[in-house]
Amino acid sequence: MTEGADGGRDAGLGERLYGLVAQLAAAPVRSITGDGVRAALDLVQKALAGAAVPFEVHEVPSGTPVLDWTVPKEWNVRAGYLVGPDGARVADVADHPLHLLGYSVPTRARLRLDELREHLFSLPDRPDWIPYRTSYWNENWGFCLPDTVLRALPDGEYEVVIDTSLEDGSLTYAEIVLPATEPGEPGEPGEPGEFLVTTHVCHPAMANDNGSGIAVLTELARHLAALPSRRHTFRLLFIPGTIGSITWLARNRDLVGRIRHGLVLTGLGDRSAFTYKRSRRGDSTVDRAAAVALAESGAEHRLVDFSPYGYDERQFCSPGFDLPVGRLGRGQHGDYPEYHTSADDLAFVTPESLAGSFAVLTRIIDICERNAVWRNTSPYGEPQLGRRGLYRAIGATMNRQAIEMGLLWVLNLADGSRDLLDIAARAQLPFDAVTAAVDALAGVGLLAGEPKGSA
Repeated sequence: MTEGADGGRDAGLGERLYGLVAQLAAAPVRSITGDGVRAALDLVQKALAGAAVPFEVHEVPSGTPVLDWTVPKEWNVRAGYLVGPDGARVADVADHPLHLLGYSVPTRARLRLDELREHLFSLPDRPDWIPYRTSYWNENWGFCLPDTVLRALPDGEYEVVIDTSLEDGSLTYAEIVLPATEPGEPGEPGEPGEFLVTTHVCHPAMANDNGSGIAVLTELARHLAALPSRRHTFRLLFIPGTIGSITWLARNRDLVGRIRHGLVLTGLGDRSAFTYKRSRRGDSTVDRAAAVALAESGAEHRLVDFSPYGYDERQFCSPGFDLPVGRLGRGQHGDYPEYHTSADDLAFVTPESLAGSFAVLTRIIDICERNAVWRNTSPYGEPQLGRRGLYRAIGATMNRQAIEMGLLWVLNLADGSRDLLDIAARAQLPFDAVTAAVDALAGVGLLAGEPKGSA
């Protein structure tokens, strides 16, 4: 696994992540459907060239019922601009994707300024920034522009040109499935559990929300594919926000029972402290693993409880599914002024933050991969460790005391009811000291896998 919250030993990791964020920021305008999404997924697929990563693109037709929703019509943009009375373009999607209200319907009109104002959007408190606005579910059109520009608009006639299409097509998302290479939980029969990791691909131009999530998930696919072994099957989703997760859940209800852990990735490139949002369950394995990984990293962070507001964790944690899915990010939506504005640009994210986020993510996954429930096979009295060579085996290690205490704590608490995260917390030992003890004890037959699995 990549080491440390600074990105560890892969010196080129941060720049590689930043480079993909830059490509995504320069990509064509995209939304919850359309060719812009396909273009972004093409960039992801090209970034994975040479890696043994199966990349499958799904197209779900407009009008398809998905849970309580319906897949919308497909939106594509050819042009969108506003011409002032002097003939100069006031706003043009060709200059910045945020200039056009997302899902604007095709429109050609000449309007007076007073007629036009209801279709113009700005941020008076951030007068030099362009806001990000959409109208997915209510047919409308409009332009977003800096408030300084809006306030300076002269009276007169304006020409509106919005050359878009909103018609039957499909919703596009991509899925990567990397099968487990070994049995799941020790002692657990049947099919290995799944680890779900998702990110949204629908926001145009903005680097942190969510070019950073797309880049980090892309790198994660490469990383997981290269691992010598995987105890879980990893399912990675590049989906449009909300309607994408709803669509995937509607089409894969037979799979959700296999999901043991899950993470939604958003806003991983800014300089803010880490934020981990717990799953609806609040104490799932991934929640506890995230707490351990963030504490180990030494980075500033906060753990927040689940709420039914935010990103796609809302859908995965809806009461009918109640999946163990948390969310990993840095600054939360609405917590930083650059959120959903043109100021969420390449200057707002850093290679160091991206690499640090990747390191924490891979550590969470590593902990979930190694967490399990074990049972002491010699629970009556303390087994004689010396005659099994265990004390000699750890004699030369620098961490002798921690590992020795790990042996004793694991033997005492491995009764088939606690997983390794529980044992590490109770013993106040590093997770790696506990897993080292498990490896040693299992190697001499003092532990057996318990067929309960981890939470």
